[in-house]
Amino acid sequence: MVMQRHHLTCAGIAFALYLHHLVSTIEVPLDSNIQSELPQPPTITKQSVKDYIVDPRDNIFIECEAKGNPVPTFSWTRNGKFFNVAKDPKVSMRRRSGTLVIDFHSGGRPEDYEGEYQCFARNDYGTALSSKIHLQVSKSPLWPKEKVDVIEVDEGAPLSLQCNPPPGLPSPVIFWMSSSMEPIHQDKRVSQGQNGDLYFSNVMLQDAQTDYSCNARFHFTHTIQQKNPYTLKVKTKKPHNETSLRNHTDMYSARGITETTPSFMYPYGTSSSQMVLRGVDLLLECIASGVPAPDIMWYKKGGELPAGKTKLENFNKALRISNVSEEDSGEYFCLASNKMGSIRHTISVRVKAAPYWLDEPQNLILAPGEDGRLVCRANGNPKPAIQWLVNGEPIEASPPNPSREVAGDTIVFRDTQIGSSAVYQCNASNEHGYLLANAFVSVLDVPPRILGPRNQLIKVIQNNRTRLDCPFFGSPIPTLRWFKNGQGNTLDGGNYKAHENGSLEMNMARKEDQGIYTCVATNILGKAEAQVRLEVKDPTRIVRGPEDQVVKRGSMPRLHCRIKHDPTLKLTVTWLKDDAPLYIGNRMKKEDDGLTIYGVAEKDQGDYTCIASTELDKDSAKAYLTVLAIPANRLRELPKERPDRPRDLELTDLAERSVRLTWIPGDDNNSPITDYIVQFEEDRFQPGMWHNHSRYPGSVNSAVLSLSPYVNYQFRVIAVNDVGSSLPSVPSERYQTNGARPEINPTGVQGAGTQKNNMEITWTPLNATQAYGPNLRYIVRWRRRDPRGSWYNETVKTPRHVVWNTPIYVPYEIKVQAENDFGRAPEPDTVIGYSGEDYPKAAPTDVRIRVLNSTAVALTWTRVHLDTIQGQLKEYRAYFWRDSSLLKNLWVSKKRQYVSFPGDRNRGIVSRLFPYSNYKLEMVVTNGRGDGPRSEVKEFPTPEGVPSSPRYLRIRQPNLESINLEWDHPEHPNGILTGYNLRYQAFNGSKTGRTLVENFSPNQTRFTLQRTDPISRYRFFLRARTQVGEGETIVEESPALLNEATPTPAATGLPPTTIGLTSTTTTPTTTTTDTTTTTTDTTTTTTTTTTTTTAATTLPATTAASTTTATERAPAATTKQELAYTKNHVDIATQGWFIGLMCAIALLVLILLIVCFIKRSRGGKYPVRDNKDEHLNPEDKNVEDGSFDYSDEDNKPLPNSQTSLDGTIKQQESDDSLVDYGEGGEGQFNEDGSFIGQYTVKKDKEETEGNESSEATSPVNAIYSLA
Repeated sequence: MVMQRHHLTCAGIAFALYLHHLVSTIEVPLDSNIQSELPQPPTITKQSVKDYIVDPRDNIFIECEAKGNPVPTFSWTRNGKFFNVAKDPKVSMRRRSGTLVIDFHSGGRPEDYEGEYQCFARNDYGTALSSKIHLQVSKSPLWPKEKVDVIEVDEGAPLSLQCNPPPGLPSPVIFWMSSSMEPIHQDKRVSQGQNGDLYFSNVMLQDAQTDYSCNARFHFTHTIQQKNPYTLKVKTKKPHNETSLRNHTDMYSARGITETTPSFMYPYGTSSSQMVLRGVDLLLECIASGVPAPDIMWYKKGGELPAGKTKLENFNKALRISNVSEEDSGEYFCLASNKMGSIRHTISVRVKAAPYWLDEPQNLILAPGEDGRLVCRANGNPKPAIQWLVNGEPIEASPPNPSREVAGDTIVFRDTQIGSSAVYQCNASNEHGYLLANAFVSVLDVPPRILGPRNQLIKVIQNNRTRLDCPFFGSPIPTLRWFKNGQGNTLDGGNYKAHENGSLEMNMARKEDQGIYTCVATNILGKAEAQVRLEVKDPTRIVRGPEDQVVKRGSMPRLHCRIKHDPTLKLTVTWLKDDAPLYIGNRMKKEDDGLTIYGVAEKDQGDYTCIASTELDKDSAKAYLTVLAIPANRLRELPKERPDRPRDLELTDLAERSVRLTWIPGDDNNSPITDYIVQFEEDRFQPGMWHNHSRYPGSVNSAVLSLSPYVNYQFRVIAVNDVGSSLPSVPSERYQTNGARPEINPTGVQGAGTQKNNMEITWTPLNATQAYGPNLRYIVRWRRRDPRGSWYNETVKTPRHVVWNTPIYVPYEIKVQAENDFGRAPEPDTVIGYSGEDYPKAAPTDVRIRVLNSTAVALTWTRVHLDTIQGQLKEYRAYFWRDSSLLKNLWVSKKRQYVSFPGDRNRGIVSRLFPYSNYKLEMVVTNGRGDGPRSEVKEFPTPEGVPSSPRYLRIRQPNLESINLEWDHPEHPNGILTGYNLRYQAFNGSKTGRTLVENFSPNQTRFTLQRTDPISRYRFFLRARTQVGEGETIVEESPALLNEATPTPAATGLPPTTIGLTSTTTTPTTTTTDTTTTTTDTTTTTTTTTTTTTAATTLPATTAASTTTATERAPAATTKQELAYTKNHVDIATQGWFIGLMCAIALLVLILLIVCFIKRSRGGKYPVRDNKDEHLNPEDKNVEDGSFDYSDEDNKPLPNSQTSLDGTIKQQESDDSLVDYGEGGEGQFNEDGSFIGQYTVKKDKEETEGNESSEATSPVNAIYSLA
């Protein structure tokens, strides 16, 4: 590429006319290949700053890097003399660089290397110089020790405390603090000057409350040095009174301080001058004293303060002007004023300037015979002097060069030749500094070269502007011309414009502009050319874009985007929603001419933009989609049904292992579709059977399905909503996948013997989607588990193979590999199987039994040797059976039972035994085939336990004064019975009385309770006991009366009274009653204890030998808590209603007895027993007629009673109950034993027809009906 630069001097018009004919210089392209081929003098690329301050604790690095071809070499001077790097072991130079490294790790003083350094970079074409680098080591000297006296000052007088920090390099940062490291508060009265001193415009008494210490912080060492503190003693005319100062309008008058006009503490006098260099910041300062403290204001004489460059600091006592220029020279004055007057100080500012560049010399590349020039123009104040050097030497001392002429700040070259290359230095200096610049002159002769590709293809859209590039290089600068299709006319003008850098521009590309363009670069050394082919393409246009739409939620809107484009360009269509890329999920379908949204929702509302783009251009169109939601109340009113079946299934994107299935959803019938189920059917293995393939959310209508080889697929889709599933869609077209070898082997491979001389190998076969090809078969391989053993194999098609004539229970290595006509599956994993087992040959020995409790024993035994097991040890088994009971004449079941002890063990526990029994036990070892021989039979007894619950508890209520109880012995005594424990309590509705206790002998099975309350019912808890303890509880309740109603506090006229909590526990029975009385009004709790009854019911846990009778009939035996209630009793005999009731009952009984006597005399069915001491026989048929006897000796044994096996009296079971006393067959008992049913004075018709005369009502029913 060619760049032209025209450099004109300012020496005058004549000299400019003289130089205007000089040809343009050559610029070397940045192409690394070209630069590596062309010779180039050195150029400094990196160097340290001129004033270089280093940290004495670190190594010193003085940078100098340069480029050139050949690679430059480096040397240094120090303080103007050659610096021999090789002689100093602490100094080294980096490889391929001129950077100096001074290492102090092994000792040395950094101060010894201070001085002025300069770097020289040389190669065959010249020498480049760095600037002179002034190296200084940072210093942080200590503060000189001095004695600071107490400073006495009058209140209101001015004061300055001097800092005078030690001179450091660089200068330290100054700040004032107290000796306790508290910062000194500064304001317009007290402030720090730029010289570090602390100024008091006037001293106040509070200034003596602290001392003042100047601190200097040094940058490189990060140390802070502190000067000895100043102590102030303020002399005052009046004592300090803070309150009077706050309330007084004039603080100074209150203190007796004389107010004074301002005077300057710094700078002194009325005027001063200050010099500043161009480009740096100017800081002007005025600090004034006075009472009260004066205000400072700044002005510039003859004008305004520089706009945008000024900043007031230090409470307006300092004016900072940044980046000063010559225009900022002049007179500035500060005005200090208070209410007593004002004073001003004038500062004359002079701006000088170190040299700065106007025209910095640039590298010059010329062809042989060409002319050129180097210009070095700088300015400054005073005017800098210009000095030229060549290769680091003054140009006056260099060898003469007839083609070179020095004219002040310009060097002119004429008719340069090869060998004139050199590096020139321009030094511009004045008293404030210097500038040094390197510029090389390189003379090259290079034939033309095309820098771009030789055959380019440029594509452009019709009627667009385009440019054909042809970058080139050569020395002398070549000329470039363009031709089209080999024609001889140069292209320039009209629709074409040729640029000097080699580009050909067309204002408007037309179809006829297509063709091949050739660029030719020519100079005296030769020519080079390249071709560019131009293709003009049709523009991309959207002929039908999307339109604004308003749709209902759940519908299927379509946004059009029909595009016309050049068919030779690849078209890309993208969609944006609300100016952000649109995620095309399964609910959307993007097509060539539009976008379809299935089941549109409110979130789909927004701007949709279709963008059609090619590599050259693009077009876009936008539309807004509005979605209307169905109101929730209307949606609820609509009937919901199962969705309609999906339709129009389509298979696209067909691939070896996948296919895209797309469908159109059916109507959701007012219940949104939640899921789609994709099913498939194949016609080879299971034709006509549909299998679930995958499931997708209801927002999806397209999915990529994974496929298996060698399956002729057919798909259908089922829609699901909250109501149910739709009918399956019409199946899609079939898609046949190509076959392949199996990719997996069968799973579930195992080997086990079914007989003692075989091993059956089985596995889970591959299904239709795993076969991957025709003729699926399995290669079965096996061998003894021995690396040296030989493999046997068999090919089968069924998932089973039997190996015969195997040793007993030996391990085998097994492999099952799938194979079809396309090949075999990968090598299968090895599975360990075992041949068939035989029965164990030995029995456990030394079986020992230790009784743990009445229902469990502990076993130990000696294990059998593993060689005798002849299979896999599964468990040890203990077979046991109940041989007899320790109770006489008690029949027991001798059914054999066993307990398993899995694994190889030698101990275990047998539980769930019956207490107080003789047991026998034997042990075997078991493998997969079965049990081995049995061990010696062992016998052991079990100790006594607690009994089960009594078989039954029956309650009779012959009258209102008494309740008869009858029970049977426990089914499982589990020992010798020692008696029975009966607990009972009265209850009336939600109120419960105290719990009373009765104890009975083991032979007693009856008890009569004399009622104290004719209205309340009773709840009974009965348990048997042995020497070990009490057994399970059976719970029954007395039957309810016909007209019994739950008394309420309002009916009785008494407030409800809470008795307390009756808790069932597993503790032994006590003979105490806990009664807790709490009134609802006061919530006061009273606890009383007596020694006649107990409120705790002992309910032991069910033993192993217990039956479920107690659980079924006594649900109250589980641990629970109940609220118990009672009421305040009054003397019922004194109540009028009770006396009337008794009279009515007596009269009714008398009438009934007369009626009964008459019927008996007529041969009725109501015989009266001669012996009233004998209870009703359960088998007496007269029970059905309602006849009964009264007996006061309920505890006597009946004549027909039987003796139990344990020697106790056992009565025959009586089926006498309240049902016998009813007038119909509907009477029933609840689970708790209470009677339910209607008491009535009428009988069924069939019963009435069996009587010869009219029946009298049962006396008990009559009593109940009157009660």
